[in-house]
Amino acid sequence: MAVKLSDVLKEKQQTDGVAPAVNEYERGFYHAKDGDLETKQNDFRKLADLYYDLVTDFYEFGWGRSFHFAPRVPGETFKASLARHEHFLALKLGLKPGMLAADIGCGIGGPLIEIARFSGANIVGVNTNAYQIKRAQTLTQEAGLSDLAEFLHCDFMNIETPDNTFDAVYDIEATCHAPNKLGVYSEVFRVLKPGGCFGAYEYCLTDRFDPNDAYHLKLKADIELGGSLLDIDDCPTVDQALHDAGFEVLETRDLINQPGPSIPWYEPLVGSGMSVASFRSTRIGRELTTNILRVLETLRVVPQGSVNVTQKLNLCAAAMAEAGRLGIFTPMYFLHGRKPE
Repeated sequence: MAVKLSDVLKEKQQTDGVAPAVNEYERGFYHAKDGDLETKQNDFRKLADLYYDLVTDFYEFGWGRSFHFAPRVPGETFKASLARHEHFLALKLGLKPGMLAADIGCGIGGPLIEIARFSGANIVGVNTNAYQIKRAQTLTQEAGLSDLAEFLHCDFMNIETPDNTFDAVYDIEATCHAPNKLGVYSEVFRVLKPGGCFGAYEYCLTDRFDPNDAYHLKLKADIELGGSLLDIDDCPTVDQALHDAGFEVLETRDLINQPGPSIPWYEPLVGSGMSVASFRSTRIGRELTTNILRVLETLRVVPQGSVNVTQKLNLCAAAMAEAGRLGIFTPMYFLHGRKPE
């Protein structure tokens, strides 16, 4: 594992910028989080950009190329569950050849590649992070799908396309970074063609979350710090934002509530019954990775500050797993809205 991890971080090995960047991220996070809406809106792009510069390699190493969770059933592999979750969104939006869709906060392009291959639609990945776009372009080319994909370097609060550009827009656990949901949903509404649909998987607090419970609040704060989230909204707030942005709300529901036997969405973070291939995402796998990084930092094989990054991610992962076990948080609140004609 040590060799592979150092390979993942090879582009950062020659820089001393990781440790200062972690400190800058923490300062910026609390400044934005404690500020008013204008401060959040001014700071969020820089914060998100800095965060993903720090964590992208760790995400890909520990989780894969699709940075999201998914419902899962017994007998289904983790990778297959991610693909099924992506296909569900494509089917809900009716994506097909000849359509132009936008992937809001596309990461390194894992879902975009899968959805383009599955649907045949042309997809524009919108991303504020140049490092992720570069990686997404490489992976798309390797997949032989460059003719169906392109990438736009801008933030999703200000998408650099004209009004009424896209036949459909989707978001997979990305607009959770937005400084406010009404703002980002309104921007999605603007770039959609009349009659076009928006589908999203959103981070939300459930009705089991108790704002007067100190433990619940601690878990929420750990998820926010480790995930670069200025706030996590509850489901009614998200529903209202979608409506207020102008959408005809077709459906909203929490996809963790699956009929029949299912595996908890947070199981990959816990590790029960995990395969060797997905060991890295488990608690023990994360601890082993952190310990290896300590050795590699000492040997100057990886940049100073790498351990600090993994500790922030581990904090978030542990809090997510516990919040999932308690049922107070979901990463897959499904939104489906239509722009009126």
